[in-house]
Amino acid sequence: MIRNVGRLLRKTKEKKSSVQNNYQDSKPADVLAANFSQNVETLRSIYDNCSDVMFRSFLLFGKTRAMLIYIAGLSDIEAIEQYVLSPLMQESSKEPQPLNEFIEHKMPVPKVVKVNMLADCIESISSGNPILLYEGESDGFSLGLSKWEKRAIEEPMAEGGVRGSREGFIESLEVNTSQLRRIIKSPALKLQSMKIGTYTRTNVSIAYIDGLVDKTLIEEITTRLERIKIDGILESEYIEEMIEDNPYSPFPQIMTTERPDVACSSLLEGRAVILVEGTPFTLIAPISFFSLIQSQEDYAQRFMAATFIRWLRFIFMGLSLLLPSLYVAILTFHHEAVPTALLLSSAASRESVPFPAIVEALAMEITFEALREAGVRLPKQVGSAVSIVGALVIGQASVQAGLVSAPMVIVVAITGIASFMMPRYIAGIAFRMLRFPMMLLAGTLGLLGIMMGIIAIVIHLCSLRSFGVPYLTPLAPLKGQELKDVLWRAPWWMMDTRPRLTGDSNVYRQSSEQGPNPKRGSETE
Repeated sequence: MIRNVGRLLRKTKEKKSSVQNNYQDSKPADVLAANFSQNVETLRSIYDNCSDVMFRSFLLFGKTRAMLIYIAGLSDIEAIEQYVLSPLMQESSKEPQPLNEFIEHKMPVPKVVKVNMLADCIESISSGNPILLYEGESDGFSLGLSKWEKRAIEEPMAEGGVRGSREGFIESLEVNTSQLRRIIKSPALKLQSMKIGTYTRTNVSIAYIDGLVDKTLIEEITTRLERIKIDGILESEYIEEMIEDNPYSPFPQIMTTERPDVACSSLLEGRAVILVEGTPFTLIAPISFFSLIQSQEDYAQRFMAATFIRWLRFIFMGLSLLLPSLYVAILTFHHEAVPTALLLSSAASRESVPFPAIVEALAMEITFEALREAGVRLPKQVGSAVSIVGALVIGQASVQAGLVSAPMVIVVAITGIASFMMPRYIAGIAFRMLRFPMMLLAGTLGLLGIMMGIIAIVIHLCSLRSFGVPYLTPLAPLKGQELKDVLWRAPWWMMDTRPRLTGDSNVYRQSSEQGPNPKRGSETE
């Protein structure tokens, strides 16, 4: 048996080493040859059976053989014809000497980069930037003429609001970074870029404000990103799962957003933002549990209204987690916890129900979750109708058939509404998942099981970290100065300090004497 285990371990090691070798071998590391024809043939063999890759041969100034390689649909064809082919193919013009300096410094192209590695040529072509090769020169030239279709900037579907910006991120990394630059005009906004993915070579940028963010945070994020060895990145969730502190927790330790204003507000608080090419969802780190309860609209309306709505969120967050469990525990074990009239009414409604309360609650919750997911997956024209009509028809028919009681339908409906109060969709999913084990604890141990479940959740939250930051900060550990933006939203003129997530860099964000004072104006006069 020991021999078999040893063989299995050796096979596993060999498989891992072969995968790593395949990852390393997938990147061509050859230097471009001094022979023009050899370079062209090498690239033709690499892009064999690629009908969208264009090899445009021509004569530079009617004398020197040249080749322009680009991908149709990723490069600006009109700019190639106007600024590259047209001036370089004029036979009447005298060929400039040296030719490489003319191409690199005098061509009317926004960006010209000399490349001498085959891997750099492939990366440039795949990014939409044509490669120019010509006879007598061993290096190639990458021309910054990429252009592809982009989605228009629209309001985010999942993060709408009554007041505030209506702009959202799109799938283009350049557009997303430009939106950050348009809001934060200071040169202190830094962007570090890298590429992740063997085949996709996805562009990833880390945005932060120099002087506000702790340098160790950026170093840690960069280290975790550089450790990622994967064939492709198609969504920011790929990165999120690979860099978060505890991937087995139902609670997210990295926040996602589609809104540039939310990303910029996080940058101004000393956080870092990770932008990924091909997705509008950007990652924000570090965060706390209370970051998931806050909404961008809290800061776009009066502080009293924002505080009231925030407390509503806290109340309904507790209801979404505990209401079905409390209903099951009271009906099963603790009849004395409710008034007699209410108990008699509930007993009368459950008289014809053949199932215990725990089975009834689980069946209704699973059905409600299925209807909700069906409404999300179906086309918009019929999704909302199916979810609403399905809930009404199934609920009414189940009550009339005596399969469930009317109070249970009310409890499930209130729980569903409570889960919709969460500003972050991923945080709502965490409470939806925890609702089922809480119901099982309530159905077996009653209120004692609910208390045990709450204690386990609190202990788990206390143990979580987001890039080293305690998940329940500033409540645990307690930081009284920062509670003014947690349990309530203080007026803007009182929020003069930044949250100390990763250090004490540039703590004060404004003067402490910003409060409205009519006497101050008269004293000035």
